[in-house]
Amino acid sequence: MTATYTFDVFTSLDGFGAAGGDWGGYWGKQGPELLDHRLALYDQDQRMVFGATTYRIFTELLASGEDKAVFDPWVTRMRNLPATVVSSTLRGPLDWPDATVASGDAVDVVARLKEESEVPLRSHGSLSMNRALMAAGLVDRVQVTVFPVITGRTGADPIFRGAADFDLELLETRTLDGRMQELVYRPALHG
Repeated sequence: MTATYTFDVFTSLDGFGAAGGDWGGYWGKQGPELLDHRLALYDQDQRMVFGATTYRIFTELLASGEDKAVFDPWVTRMRNLPATVVSSTLRGPLDWPDATVASGDAVDVVARLKEESEVPLRSHGSLSMNRALMAAGLVDRVQVTVFPVITGRTGADPIFRGAADFDLELLETRTLDGRMQELVYRPALHG
């Protein structure tokens, strides 16, 4: 049996995964329904998969305490799930309760994880890694939470910059707190 792999990402309406300026975590738009839903998503058994950059960002944010969103219950739950960090530069032990480093190409690592894992795989962030995994046909679900903001001047980390072309089959939709949209798609390379 092959484990499913979900690429889970937050975005502004104009496609940025983060923003500078005074936006803060969740672009300041989080509400109780979003936070409860995120907590429920991470309540099930699963393995997290991160690229080295996202792992470093998470651990730096946790250590600094600058962004209070990193202390939300769903983030704590995510941090306590088993995790694989794909990296050719990091070495263990990692500052993450149950994380291991897998060196090598992300496509090879995730293909192996999909074959061996008894639980679903999920990645939150890790944009360049997940674009490569999508191109390789290893992403089963793209879960995009769209926040009601446009960050034309302050937007950072365009989610799909440089990605291949994909057709998307809409699997699920959900409105959270009356303003965020969660869209879940099955991606397929276009053409």
